[in-house]
Amino acid sequence: MALSDKQQRFLRGKAHALKPVIHIGQSGLTPAVSAEAGRALADHELIKVKVHGAEREDRDAMIAGLCAATGSELVQRIGHVATLYKARSPLPKIVLPD
Repeated sequence: MALSDKQQRFLRGKAHALKPVIHIGQSGLTPAVSAEAGRALADHELIKVKVHGAEREDRDAMIAGLCAATGSELVQRIGHVATLYKARSPLPKIVLPD
């Protein structure tokens, strides 16, 4: 599922007030972090993830790996913080514009 520009703008607006719920530390992207991110996405659909202490390429790789592991879409990445979205399958909580 690819997000359109309009949907990304909508989700960025929703995510503005959110605090990061997942923190990736010096151990990097572990299976436990992926599982917790999957649980958070199932509960909230839209989350922020903060990656601590890594170079830009490493951060990008961790965020891409997390998106692949959880089946989510990257909405935006600013510095160390990324916003991820995954629609809840039976009844989405966040209704995206067309």
